[in-house]
Amino acid sequence: MESALEEIEFLALSQNRVDALSHLTERPHTRRELVERTGASQPTMGRILSDFEAREWITREDGAYTATVTGQLVSRGFDDLVEILETDAKLRPVVRWLPTDAISFELEHLTAATITTPSQVRPNAPVKRALELLADADDVRIFSYAFNEQSLDIVADRVAAGAQQFKGVFSSETIDALAGDSQLRAQLRTLVDADDADIRITDESIPMATTVADSTVHLFLRDDNGILQASIDVDEPAVRSWAEDLFESYWQRAEPLVLD
Repeated sequence: MESALEEIEFLALSQNRVDALSHLTERPHTRRELVERTGASQPTMGRILSDFEAREWITREDGAYTATVTGQLVSRGFDDLVEILETDAKLRPVVRWLPTDAISFELEHLTAATITTPSQVRPNAPVKRALELLADADDVRIFSYAFNEQSLDIVADRVAAGAQQFKGVFSSETIDALAGDSQLRAQLRTLVDADDADIRITDESIPMATTVADSTVHLFLRDDNGILQASIDVDEPAVRSWAEDLFESYWQRAEPLVLD
């Protein structure tokens, strides 16, 4: 009997094997159908099917092949391994900046995430990505140690136009910085007074800048020196549930913002 690692290698060395087994977990296929779907030659597909039968991953009946329960198990497990490795490859450049102490969801939920990093020609790319999400969202919730002028502009304009509902929890220092500028203070006051906006402040440390824009969760990723290195956003129910729960926790402990 071959070892588990040898079986993984057996599949991994041939995309045709992976695809054929996956197709056979969906429904029965003839050899010709598998050749058409995978692009493999008839002789190659014949060898693949023989190898699968030897492992009892498939059975044949009335000229069609179908996956056995163990064949289905292997196919699902291999797909899961591929997804995990794809997630690892995607997160590897930014994993050191992920707030892993605060993350309670499985990282597999970030497989489809959009990662935005600064570049020479687009040094503000992560901020621009956040602003794009704000500009398109009908419902926004933020808990953050920062709230810049650009974000305030977009939120204030959309709330005033009746196009967005907004709730935010910010550190006291962040709001003090905005209120220290007369123009931004006036804009902040207008936002606070709006029916569709509510802002609270906290002296509690907020270690991450998180936005829930409709169903998308966006995080700014900073290094230990506070320098913005990337942003990550994803439309995934498990991540949204995590962010909403964390927002609610900060919200309940924060105090309503009152501007003199």
